[in-house]
This record gives sequence, structure tokens and C-alpha cells, in this order.
Amino acid sequence: MQLYSFLKKNATYLLLITYYLLLNTSCNSTYVSKKRGYFNIDFPARQYVKFDKPGFPYTFEYPVYANIIRDTTYFDNNPEDAYWVNIDFPQFKGRVFLSYKTIGGKSIYKVKGANGTYRDSTGTNQFDKMVADAYALTNKNDVAASSIKDSLIETQNGISGIFFKVGGNAATAKQFFLTDTTKNFLRGALYFNVTPNADSLKPVQDFLQSDLEHIINTFQWKNK
Repeated sequence: MQLYSFLKKNATYLLLITYYLLLNTSCNSTYVSKKRGYFNIDFPARQYVKFDKPGFPYTFEYPVYANIIRDTTYFDNNPEDAYWVNIDFPQFKGRVFLSYKTIGGKSIYKVKGANGTYRDSTGTNQFDKMVADAYALTNKNDVAASSIKDSLIETQNGISGIFFKVGGNAATAKQFFLTDTTKNFLRGALYFNVTPNADSLKPVQDFLQSDLEHIINTFQWKNK
């Protein structure tokens, strides 16, 4: 009874003491930040098959966990675009767009008019212009990119070109072009069907980097 009487008479005082102790403890505790977590990704074992379709001017090896799909975007406009293909990675919601052009050949280009609209126009595939276009398409990522680095490609199969690595939350962090400078020009770009996030995509980007290198190192022209 004495304890009950004491607690009843001093309830307000005890509540203030408790509040003070809790406040003092929280203020002196060490803050530890929590790292942002991402889903664990199970990567498949690397194995490759050869893409060597009759009539195509090039061949290369690609992963067995990818699918080759022909790009039908421009088939009605230009027969040359029949050699445009996509390398799909369904597991990662990723896709490598491969666009091919014959140097000196004809292609459909978008030309901007005085009113700001674009129209289709047939033009000649000039080597210098295609190289400039490849750089221009990469530099379109300037707004979201934290860095853009290019490196020279020289393979044992005599393939040359440029590989671009784009840092930050760019739509495509891996781009490249391959050419023999006289007849063939191919451009590749890796995209993901997700909102660009450099942190969450980094494990997949790093994994597919090796596959891109394998595609490039096994790439060959068939119509030299």
C-alpha cells in the first residue's frame, strides 16, 4: 500500500524523469546509417553460341541466355536494315541494339525542317558522318551522365572501333561501333527496360560487360 501511495502521489514526477532519461539516451546514441539494399541476382553460367545467319555481312558469338531478334522498325523503308538485329536478355530486361550500314550505301535519315519537324530523306552513308553520329548519340546522355569515356577497340580478327562507357543514370551505359572503314559499319547500344539507376543496375552492367567484350572479340566481317 505504501508503494501504491507513493507512485500515485509522484506519478507526474516519475513521468518527467522517464522522459528525461529517454531523451538523454537517444541524443547520445551513435547514429548508424543503413545501406540501401537491392535484390540478389543469380547470374547464369557463361556459354556462347555462334550467330552466322546466311546473307548477313557479319558473324559473332553471343550468350545462350540471350535471344537474337531481327529489328523490324525500318524493314519497309530500306532493305539494308534487314541486317539490324537485337540481342535480348530477358532475365535482365536488357537489349543490345545492333544497327548496320554499308559505307557508301544509301540509308534513310531524319532531316530537321525549318518548322522544327523531321522528315525522311535518303542520304549516302559517309564514314566520317557515321563516326560523328555515333559520338553524337553517345553525348545525348550528357544530362544524366556523370562521365563519358571512350576506348579504342582492336581485336585479333582485325576488327576496330570505339567502346563508350557512360557513367551515371544514363539510358544506356554501354555503346560501341565496329568498322573496317571501307565497307562495313555497325553500332551497338545496351538498354534496359527499367528506370535507369546506376547503383541497382551496376551488377548486371558488370556481368553483361564481359558478354559485350565476347561479342566484340568474336565479331567478324563476312564480306571484306
